Amino acid sequence: MLKLDHLTVIAPTLIEGALHVRHCLDLDVPFGTRHDYMGTHNHRLQLGNNVYLESVALDPDGADPGRPRWFGLDNQEKVRSDWNEGRRLRGWVASTDAIDFVISTRRAIFGDRVSLPTANPTFYFAIPADGSLPHDGAAPSLIDHRGDPTSMASIPDLGARLRSLTLEHPDPAVIQALYHELCIDRPPAIITGRTVRYRAQIETPTGLKELT
Repeated sequence: MLKLDHLTVIAPTLIEGALHVRHCLDLDVPFGTRHDYMGTHNHRLQLGNNVYLESVALDPDGADPGRPRWFGLDNQEKVRSDWNEGRRLRGWVASTDAIDFVISTRRAIFGDRVSLPTANPTFYFAIPADGSLPHDGAAPSLIDHRGDPTSMASIPDLGARLRSLTLEHPDPAVIQALYHELCIDRPPAIITGRTVRYRAQIETPTGLKELT
């Protein structure tokens, strides 16, 4: 079974990501982590039920990882184009204890298993050969924590709680079938839309907000 691990705002720059989350949720999310093994960095925020929000961007001071980065971040032209279209909550990550099995049946979607960090691996992540988002973000990225889930104690809790996640897609039936085949626990609701677009309803200390 796949479970929602975290939501991803994919930003052209980390500052823009933080400002977007502030605009949508009225919360100032502090810096999270620098991924030296991937040349990216993030901000993180708890959303309740062991789920969190990540704003992730290319790290201008980071090293080239020598392989495609996750979340399509090598293609900065597309990241900027999606951002300008308002597609900023761009995807989500699902956790699994059987990443090899999931990949073996859906490698064309999810890509190959990558052990991270490279020098001393603590988790597995599935990344397509070109680093792009699975199904342009309609399918989740995959993470296997190797029995050691992300510690929520290291992620700020500012009182935000995820209430719902909705995906707009041109062909909802296809994505619904994929979610069913993957046995996803509490997947996003899917409705018809012109392109892949997510909307998250998040309860905050100042009321119910929408992150897009």
